[in-house]
Amino acid sequence: MIRTTALAVLLAASFPAFGTEQARAKVDLVKAKEIAEGVCVACHAADGNSQTSANPILAGQIPDYLYKQLGNFKATDGKPPVRNNAIMGGMVAALSDEDMRSLAVYFSQQKIKPSLAKDEKLLAAGKTLWRMGDFAKGVPACAGCHGPTGAGLPAQYPRLSGQYAEYTATQLKTFRSHERANDSEKVMRVIAGKLSDHQIDAVAEYAAGLR
Repeated sequence: MIRTTALAVLLAASFPAFGTEQARAKVDLVKAKEIAEGVCVACHAADGNSQTSANPILAGQIPDYLYKQLGNFKATDGKPPVRNNAIMGGMVAALSDEDMRSLAVYFSQQKIKPSLAKDEKLLAAGKTLWRMGDFAKGVPACAGCHGPTGAGLPAQYPRLSGQYAEYTATQLKTFRSHERANDSEKVMRVIAGKLSDHQIDAVAEYAAGLR
């Protein structure tokens, strides 16, 4: 536990102070609400509580993390986006930096309607991975970075508690295949690369039930 906690602290120190930058930047929650109701609503619902597991729940998510992801979807200076997704790329194309910061804060302030853990058979394995990791495979405890209750760590590690298990599992598998590669220092790609499908499904199921 000491080792994984130290890893989280070290990695946190290597990230820009997104929260500080965000505090200084102008945030327009009225405009953000209009964008959410006019653009984001189709996939994430106006309040960020997506109705389908294919799209993540954004309500209550860490604003720094949401801002980072929106920026990663956006192509800039003729360069391809860091996180490649045709749908999200189109959605953020017309958003300004202020719009993205405002949306991040807006969704973070919405009350989450959390998903539920449904598969009892997976929970025991998921709990072990979350709290202890898998020493034999060199997998650290998920709690070391995402917190004991899945609340996350600002900027780099999202809140996973209450997130759809199907969505979390899909993201872990895309990290494993390197289809998704916007994790600093390849942290998630390395970890996910050591997990089996069963372990991924188990830890995603456990996270869905965290509060």
